[in-house]
Amino acid sequence: MIRQGARIVLNAPPEWFDEYDRQTMAANPSIADDPVLAAATRRSIRSSLMHWAAANVSNPGAPVPPNVGPEPLSIARDMARRGLEPFTFRPALTVGWRLWMDIGFKLASDADELRELLDVSFRSISNFIDATAAGIAAQVQQERDELARGTHAERREVTALILDGAPISRQRAEARLGYALNRSHIGAVIWSDEPDGDLSQLDRVADAFGDAAGFARPLTVIASAATRWVWVPESALDVELVRRAVEGTPGARIAIGTIAKGIEGFRRSHLEALTTQRMVAGLQSRQRVAFFADVQLIALITQNREAAEEFIKNTLGDFESAGPELHKTVLTYINEQCSVGRTTKLLYTHRNTLLRRLERAEQLLPRPLEHSSVHVAVALELLQWRGKPAT
Repeated sequence: MIRQGARIVLNAPPEWFDEYDRQTMAANPSIADDPVLAAATRRSIRSSLMHWAAANVSNPGAPVPPNVGPEPLSIARDMARRGLEPFTFRPALTVGWRLWMDIGFKLASDADELRELLDVSFRSISNFIDATAAGIAAQVQQERDELARGTHAERREVTALILDGAPISRQRAEARLGYALNRSHIGAVIWSDEPDGDLSQLDRVADAFGDAAGFARPLTVIASAATRWVWVPESALDVELVRRAVEGTPGARIAIGTIAKGIEGFRRSHLEALTTQRMVAGLQSRQRVAFFADVQLIALITQNREAAEEFIKNTLGDFESAGPELHKTVLTYINEQCSVGRTTKLLYTHRNTLLRRLERAEQLLPRPLEHSSVHVAVALELLQWRGKPAT
């Protein structure tokens, strides 16, 4: 029966993993707030579940060795770099045990058979999770010991103090960071959607961000294997250079805060970049370069994803599925204060073509554009950033 049940686990439906994700993220808010850590944690949980199930297909009921493969060790390294404690597996155990009991009730033919199945499998699951958690904790400690001997650890420690608002003098922070704080800053978060790729490429994107700001030595902190936090002094940022660097690096993305002054500005611009990163990840957006100045309103609205989707549907109606060309036409028209002349110049289109598109939009919109232009513009901005609708 254990082998039969383990085979069912190996072919588990997506709903199982959704429940694992919800419970684990709720119990580990510091992970849930970071898209890169959250994705790595999900991979680790899936890896551990498959590891246990595969072992019980091969040798049912036998002790399962801990899962200290690449996925759990990757999250261990990332958490060590962030100064976080290893995440708790207990919520995952609760979910897994409930699902396993459902399997047991379906497979067992009588109460004695069910009791034996649950007794053996409970010991197996508990011992496996305890051993895996211990292995990850040991790896976290090893990573911390190694980081403590490097300059990246010192940068991470000092930036954490600044970002947390802890008492540290500007002079002491500058000396340890090698970066002046008594000026205006631009903060950025650079991360990768491809954790198995060449993550050293992120450092080249960070260098390119510095070049785009005319600053050869940006302050770079390794927040995790797949994330870099970067600061440069205020400058006229060469946006195209940033775009080329990101687009030339598979999986790379960048979120950029606004210009802000002093230590408080150092903190604020970084938090803006983090907010932008979370919004891009939460919307599953295809955009790879995002500025807080461009998405501040969108980030605010999408804090409630379901409400944002409802806003789009109520505001746009059938116009939501009208296509990118018509969407761009209407958004440009609104942004140009409903000026036909300026809109035709920006879109390089004929006046009659523009008027036909606007007429088509009016037919699809639930309310006249002249009475709903602000809401329509916001909804269209949301569509530009949204990857796919929430389900």
